[in-house]
Amino acid sequence: MNRIRCGFAWSLLVLSLANRPGLGWSATPQRSDPTSTVAVGPQYDTTHVYVAPENVDAFVKAFLGTFGGTSTKQVVVTVTPTPSSTSSQLLQTPVGTVSLFGFKTPVPYPFGAERTGYLVTDLDGAIVSAKSAGADVLVTPFPDPIGRDAVIQWPGGINMQLYWHTTKPSYAAFQTIPENRVYVSPVRVNDFLRSFLAFSHGKVVSDDPHAPGIEIGRSSDTFRCVRVESLFGRLTVLVTDGHLPYPYGRDMTGYEVSSLKETLAKAESLGVRILIQPYSSSGRTAAIIEFPGGYVAEIHEIR
Repeated sequence: MNRIRCGFAWSLLVLSLANRPGLGWSATPQRSDPTSTVAVGPQYDTTHVYVAPENVDAFVKAFLGTFGGTSTKQVVVTVTPTPSSTSSQLLQTPVGTVSLFGFKTPVPYPFGAERTGYLVTDLDGAIVSAKSAGADVLVTPFPDPIGRDAVIQWPGGINMQLYWHTTKPSYAAFQTIPENRVYVSPVRVNDFLRSFLAFSHGKVVSDDPHAPGIEIGRSSDTFRCVRVESLFGRLTVLVTDGHLPYPYGRDMTGYEVSSLKETLAKAESLGVRILIQPYSSSGRTAAIIEFPGGYVAEIHEIR
């Protein structure tokens, strides 16, 4: 019943945000409207994964074999404002999307530190909105082969890429919405939440000051866990003192699956390592896994 209520609430949130005035596609810069959102939808937001070129094919096979889905054709392009070369492809699955990069040259700063890419309807308007909400702009807008990009940083040191496509894309909705998992200190968490909520027009759906410590590898402790939803998708904020055993803090995205046991069995058969064996907490059974190439992810089943 809780899962049904959660899904219904999520549907209402997406519908209400999608029907807001100003949600459209802009080919020209517009003034940011504080009452509108520049988000497009969760299926247009990706986790950025960087692996060594020799691990690209193994990662693709393991990721798609674990979650299903398809890949765009691999291309070799420049995706930074300064000279570089990388293979690039989009892995689209029913539970989340990955932008996969296999750099053939050194990776220019600050690329590789951004967690996600958010598609926006108007890049210049999004930059204005992010700055007014308290974000820093690490990389000002620059052209890429299919549009324009910028990199911003939220209070707490959370880097994200914003991007805009010359041709408006059309992707199928996810079966389950992945969660962007960010680890923030108690000193900066309120500033982060204030800024991100102002930018995303999202809402806090839960704020547990005493979440079970098993979720960060410290079973005898508790910590603050905040869950946010917006048209950009789901965001889980783990507030810690930074005393985290490996691999906690390395997990960038949490993927919801219908059967954790079956998914882990498929993953292991494809060379995926289980770093944290399944445990139950906060209404879910979860594990942490590592794909070929070193990408660490949380994976969970709602109970």
